[in-house]
Amino acid sequence: MTCEGNNINQRLIEKIYTVEKNYGKTFSNTQKILLTTDGSITAILDVLNGKIDLKTLEQHFEKSTPEIAELIDIGCGEEINYREVLMHKNNKPLIYAISYIPLKRLHDNFKSDLIRADIPIGRILRKYNMESRREIKTIQVEKSNEKLEEIYKTDKDFLTRTYTIIHNEKILIWIKEFFPITYFVEKDSIN
Repeated sequence: MTCEGNNINQRLIEKIYTVEKNYGKTFSNTQKILLTTDGSITAILDVLNGKIDLKTLEQHFEKSTPEIAELIDIGCGEEINYREVLMHKNNKPLIYAISYIPLKRLHDNFKSDLIRADIPIGRILRKYNMESRREIKTIQVEKSNEKLEEIYKTDKDFLTRTYTIIHNEKILIWIKEFFPITYFVEKDSIN
């Protein structure tokens, strides 16, 4: 591992430690892995739960706002794909995610799979052998909101992370993932 790789890992460990300290709770190893992985979250969930499924809750094209444009490094008003998905196993919600995807950076086949099917982004990247890396931006605890309470049937706090998927040195996707702080506390359980 390069010195840069060691520094990135150290920063992630420090982020987790800071969030734990501020929240007053130590997270489980599984929670820490889900929050810090720079690989496919889908692959980890598949290992933990057997092959998971994905349900697209909402997806549409829109013009980027100044805030979104800054997140994904495009011009304000450029077209993006907004996507909300729920990764689940047997209809039990695991991870809820929202994403912003600049359409100008997608090739037609990738765009077609993204729009037509309930396929996790990690599986689409693998399907097209797209070399990419993930850069974790934030790890935090957030209060529940109406949308999360509707999905998870809980008003507990949520662990969240934001990250970008980089392809050809450009942001391909910005993602924010959520799961209840009560999930993944034991190796085999989401209760």
